[in-house]
Amino acid sequence: MTTMTPPRRHPGIVTLPPQPHEAIVQEYALEGGFIGASEADSPWVPFGESAAIRHLAFDVRQGMAANILWVKGGGRIGTHRHRGHVSAVTLEGSWGYYEYDWIATPGSFVHETPGTHHTLYSDDPNGMKAMFWLNGPIEFFDDQGTYLETVDVFWFINHYVTHCREHGLPINQALFI
Repeated sequence: MTTMTPPRRHPGIVTLPPQPHEAIVQEYALEGGFIGASEADSPWVPFGESAAIRHLAFDVRQGMAANILWVKGGGRIGTHRHRGHVSAVTLEGSWGYYEYDWIATPGSFVHETPGTHHTLYSDDPNGMKAMFWLNGPIEFFDDQGTYLETVDVFWFINHYVTHCREHGLPINQALFI
């Protein structure tokens, strides 16, 4: 994992007055986390025939998962319906949904509302990478519209943990928030 030792006291750090419930915050609040860019922090895990996922966070209390989706050129993710809100920022390449007339490129922001359904594709020769913040389950369907499976935060955890165990990789506890 990527680590860095910050200086003891940087002149840019502002000292705030204590919170009204400072002792409770110190005892019970969770600290934020850091997942570095290295595959040692989170490996690429195959996702179907033409994609991989780099898991970034799992929050079982809120049914949330964050990841980077990599779809190789000419690839697609099957038709799916969201049961919660999803946000995405395109990092590399381009992608879209067959059902819409826009194409996401680096820096594009996409948000999807509960109940929407679509089929993600990338015909970019270099594929695409986008960071997704998924809330709630996703239902997948085959090309005839027949329900296949529901993917939720527990599915994503199993996807990551199974891959790590099968390949002798450490499970990064920092992914669990």
